[in-house]
Amino acid sequence: MDIIPLPAFRDNYIWLVHDGRHALVVDPGDAAPVQDALARYGLTLSAILLTHHHPDHVGGVSALCARHRVPVYGPAAERIEGVDRPLGDGDQIRLDAPAAAFHVIEVPGHTAGHIAFIGTGPSSGVLFCGDTLFSAGCGRLFEGTPAQLAASLARLCALPDDTWVYCTHEYTLSNLAFARAAEPDNDVRDAYALHCEALRARGEPTLPSTIGREKAVNPFLRCTQPAVLDALALETGTRPADALACLTALRAWKDRF
Repeated sequence: MDIIPLPAFRDNYIWLVHDGRHALVVDPGDAAPVQDALARYGLTLSAILLTHHHPDHVGGVSALCARHRVPVYGPAAERIEGVDRPLGDGDQIRLDAPAAAFHVIEVPGHTAGHIAFIGTGPSSGVLFCGDTLFSAGCGRLFEGTPAQLAASLARLCALPDDTWVYCTHEYTLSNLAFARAAEPDNDVRDAYALHCEALRARGEPTLPSTIGREKAVNPFLRCTQPAVLDALALETGTRPADALACLTALRAWKDRF
């Protein structure tokens, strides 16, 4: 099973999963890159998976469904045109072509009904997390609360460290710039930044990341680290009292960074 990033808009990735004959796509905000890839690789579209309702993730669904009679899986808690397989926490998906299976969890915060797809069986070790978790960052709080986001990130952090993280934006370098401010001394983060800078200089994506890497470099997953708390105290004049207060303050700082 191959997983290919299809660039869309300015910095989106649509993920195409295929076995050489059949494909599924995750968060197709634009139909054109998907159609081009299907034609280029000689693939038949078999399913569409959606993590949340934002237009840059669902905008291509109608055009794709007009050309391909495929099921569209998406969050039951959000109204998305075209979704005919609504999903909630704990639901399971099993596809025959390409052979793939996913466990669904609800990860609200960025949006109220956001879901993530955790690979099981033939697709074990992969996570499609939409805009909840980014490499070195997390999604902006448009509809949810800091407490919801904290719980969602904790659920993702509980996955095995070698889980591949397929998020949907090329935000890594800008996120790493904020991570340097939020935790000035982190050698693992600095080495990762050099690696990502080299990838982007070659025109290559920085994704996927891994859960283990994110736990080492992502300040939003490091809210109990003294260095992060110290940086927030210096930035805001107040040292966060706990991990939730730290996450809340980090998200507000990142919004204005």
